[in-house]
Amino acid sequence: MVAFHAVVLAAGQGTRMRSAIPKVLHPLAGLPLVAHVFKAAAAAGANRISAVFGPDTKGFERLRPAMETRFFVQKERLGTAHAVLAARKALEGAAGPVVILYGDTPLVTPESLEKLAGSLQDGAAMAVMGFNATNPMGYGRLITGKNGELAAIREEKDASPEERALYLCNSGMMAFQGNILLSLLDQIDNKNKAGEYYLTDAVEIARAAGHRVAFALVAEDEVRGVNTRAQLSEAEEIIQNRLRLAAMDGGATLISPATVTFSHDTVTGHDVLIEPNVFFGPGTVVGDGVTIKAFSHIEGARIENGATVGPFARLRPGTHLGPKVRIGNFVELKAAELKSGVKVNHLSYIGDSEVGENANIGAGTITCNYDGFHKHKTEIGAGAFIGSNSALVAPVKIGDGAYIGSGSVISRDVPADALAVTRAPQVHREDWARRVRERHKAAEAVKQKHPATAISNKSGGE
Repeated sequence: MVAFHAVVLAAGQGTRMRSAIPKVLHPLAGLPLVAHVFKAAAAAGANRISAVFGPDTKGFERLRPAMETRFFVQKERLGTAHAVLAARKALEGAAGPVVILYGDTPLVTPESLEKLAGSLQDGAAMAVMGFNATNPMGYGRLITGKNGELAAIREEKDASPEERALYLCNSGMMAFQGNILLSLLDQIDNKNKAGEYYLTDAVEIARAAGHRVAFALVAEDEVRGVNTRAQLSEAEEIIQNRLRLAAMDGGATLISPATVTFSHDTVTGHDVLIEPNVFFGPGTVVGDGVTIKAFSHIEGARIENGATVGPFARLRPGTHLGPKVRIGNFVELKAAELKSGVKVNHLSYIGDSEVGENANIGAGTITCNYDGFHKHKTEIGAGAFIGSNSALVAPVKIGDGAYIGSGSVISRDVPADALAVTRAPQVHREDWARRVRERHKAAEAVKQKHPATAISNKSGGE
């Protein structure tokens, strides 16, 4: 692995996205487009990142990776070479490889970036990442010399008919020896139809100076740019297929892979079973032997070995399920820690809570964790039994082994092994139902015999 300095160009306006959000901040598998590029660069060996954004940098501050990162602004959009020069201060005195990347090309893999940076190791002054296009329209073409080396890159609008017929295309990503990068860029002019400073012109300038220029071929899917919502959806499909294959290769069974949506950071263990129509948001870790049943939505949750979730369950951020926990249909959890063996099988909301081992939460139970101003915690002890249709008004503690009668509203702490019941006493009115039925029957008979007669038919008051 070759250590390199990555320069990520992300100043494009993205007008075709029709969005108030900068193009490179649109999410792909739960992560902004440009953050995918940061992530790939770091995995490929980047030890520094310089990111070039447009004048409006709002929202970009949260993207800083753990490594050394500097942000620069391209005040005027005058082409790709001009964008790289916006980071001149970070590039002065550079000695090692510098790799130029694009914030709207999120599918490039670390392996391909390693290949591009490694192309400089045998003495090349620069290297270009190329691909064989299915349809080359719109791409710059790679022009090779008789010896097979890269001679030039021609933008389509400036290309001859013979050059436009080529299928070997430029991805835009390049690597340079750091000690000659700025001297090459400073020689680029804007004498072209667009009046812009093309980074691609560095190839001919380098060749004219006697330098060798290499190129590395990668798969077309890796160099797809995202400029429209349709292209964003195409990129999402590609990355989801990668994530699904990775999950299956790692030991998960996906009954209907195309219906499962992963986040960029979803972790699944061995012998995991995922049924159709499951969505994983960012920050989810699934242990070994877990079953995720159909139509479940999971985000920011950790699920330990042997647990079962769903169907139709929702796990929100901060949820932690211990080993062999069972979460059933129409259950919602948020910021809740459930210890080993807990059961919440139906129609319940458990939020801001800690539930002890082997506790049982009955259907329709709600932890009332918000008072309109603040969130409060509910603590349910090990082995406790919460009867159906109960409301636990936080802050409240239910002791170990306590029993909450169905239909109770619990607003005070319950001691261990105690029974708590708050519903009103049951009252019987003997024979009430029979007498009401008879009155209704008699009234209906009179009505049918004498339609014009108004009969009062009230059943209450007894």
